[in-house]
Amino acid sequence: MTGEESRAGSRSVTDVGTLKALAHPLRMRLYRGLCVAERATASQLAEQVDEAVSLVSYHLRKLAAHGLIQEAEAQSEDGRERWWQPASEGVTIRDRDFRDAPERAAAHLAATRLFHDQRAEMYRRYLDERSTWGPEWNAAAPDSESLLRLTPAELDELRRELTALVVKYDEKGRAAQAAGETEGRESVAVHVYGFPFRL
Repeated sequence: MTGEESRAGSRSVTDVGTLKALAHPLRMRLYRGLCVAERATASQLAEQVDEAVSLVSYHLRKLAAHGLIQEAEAQSEDGRERWWQPASEGVTIRDRDFRDAPERAAAHLAATRLFHDQRAEMYRRYLDERSTWGPEWNAAAPDSESLLRLTPAELDELRRELTALVVKYDEKGRAAQAAGETEGRESVAVHVYGFPFRL
């Protein structure tokens, strides 16, 4: 959904205004919710995030103003409520696009920290609810750490291979769902981090 690697159909975010629009805690939750649901109303999203519909509508309009989401076809006969959908298959936000000025680099760093904090919170929630998922999901959900000795070029190659693998399974899951294979299918978050460190 968001990341450093550009995927087919994803939008590359390179301006600070769009980055700041997305890097708002509630807006990022709404954007993530729309990516999972594919289409939703402000009322549906407000229920998910436990916020007032008017506040959610305001933030959806802000996301739309930056081209991150767009109006979708109404999914019901009641035309009074707007439906929304992501405007692309996700967004790509690269560090290299924000290095040219200190204020741009600071905005990118703040956004990245928000995204990582929200991802960590998603994983903590899964851990808290782990017992409700059952043994099959718990056995299948990976949790590992690998400490490697790599060059920047090798880490970049690993990133590209991992991204390609995630894309392969994303396409496989979407195709199966489109074919009606929904039994046992859930939304799954895959968070991949690779970074240099020194002890």
